Amino acid sequence: MPLSEYEQRVLEQMERQLTSDDPRLANTLTRRGGHRPATRYVIAGVGAAVGLLLLVVGAATSQPWVGAIGFVVMFAAVAFAFATPRSERTGPQGTVASDGSVRRAPASSKKHGFMARLEERWDRRRDGEGR
Repeated sequence: MPLSEYEQRVLEQMERQLTSDDPRLANTLTRRGGHRPATRYVIAGVGAAVGLLLLVVGAATSQPWVGAIGFVVMFAAVAFAFATPRSERTGPQGTVASDGSVRRAPASSKKHGFMARLEERWDRRRDGEGR
């Protein structure tokens, strides 16, 4: 059953409000991942099952090296499942000059994450102290 015009307007208004309040969350919710997350979990599940099988076989045959390999395979599979996939960049990255050419972004601006933010804050504090 399709939505009424009123319901569509309300949903669009809620979407605009969400986008203006928290753009990062809105981007995360609207990102289209396709089949990649399901494939990622299937691969991780198969890896964990193979690792568990190797661990049990190593324990049953009294060969600790087989069990150790199984443990490493299980650990790698779980780490693969919970690791964030790399973001795919499309198009040129950098700034557009007045003549239309694209200048690459400096290497420091390509850093992302917690440590990069801490480094940037540290640099700003050092610069503010008279350096």
